[in-house]
Amino acid sequence: MSNQIRANSVLPARRQDIELHTADGLTLVGELARPEAGEPVATLVCLHPLPTHGGMMDSHIFRKAAWRLPALAGVAVLRFNTRGTSSVRGTSEGEFSAGEAEKYDVAAAIEYAEFLDLPNIWLLGWSFGTDLTLMHGLDPAVAGAILLSPPLRFSSEEHLAAWAADGKPVTALVPEFDDYLRPAEAEARFAAIPQAEVVGVPGAKHLWVGDAETVLDEVVRRVAPGVEVPLPRTWPGEMESGDMNAYADRTVAAFSDVPMPKPGS
Repeated sequence: MSNQIRANSVLPARRQDIELHTADGLTLVGELARPEAGEPVATLVCLHPLPTHGGMMDSHIFRKAAWRLPALAGVAVLRFNTRGTSSVRGTSEGEFSAGEAEKYDVAAAIEYAEFLDLPNIWLLGWSFGTDLTLMHGLDPAVAGAILLSPPLRFSSEEHLAAWAADGKPVTALVPEFDDYLRPAEAEARFAAIPQAEVVGVPGAKHLWVGDAETVLDEVVRRVAPGVEVPLPRTWPGEMESGDMNAYADRTVAAFSDVPMPKPGS
């Protein structure tokens, strides 16, 4: 009998706590989830939203990706806390650097995936994580980038030009009712990257609440085109339940009155 996959459903996978070591001497905490059997067909390195506004490796899209995609799509998911960020997994060393020193964090995550010979490495950034992707993610080991709710706040035209020149695929999933950058403006801004694909998602908002399945389908469609989408919404075997209470006070909405850091601050 198949069971409905719910927000807290944890499907089978090989999961291990990991540590990343940055070139400037910090230790970052994270997790790698791989298919229970066989090698992954692709790898997602997840770069989370602003930690000053509740972003972390367990932000719900990334949590659901790690809980579902190894089983449903054969995709490995590497997620971690950038410097100074805390979650249930623990706290990464260092302090938030508004996108500057985080270049070492991005490099450490890509290097870790490369060291393990994980295949077909894609960066999956969300909000602040999309800026980290554009600013610091253009690495030879990276196959491409998927951007969720990109605000284009810390990244610059110079970064867009670098991705344009390199030619790696870039997909921006842009909510219809995003707080920072909506589809029409995103089309204009991402015109600087000729190969960029901007996908407007009707009815969606910056936090993707209620739209996780849509996001995961679109991600898999690009990183693992051989996998049929939409992904199954039920699971025929055993599955566990994650503790949702641990994240109740860590949504971006809970930090809505906290001043946004300025680029370069």
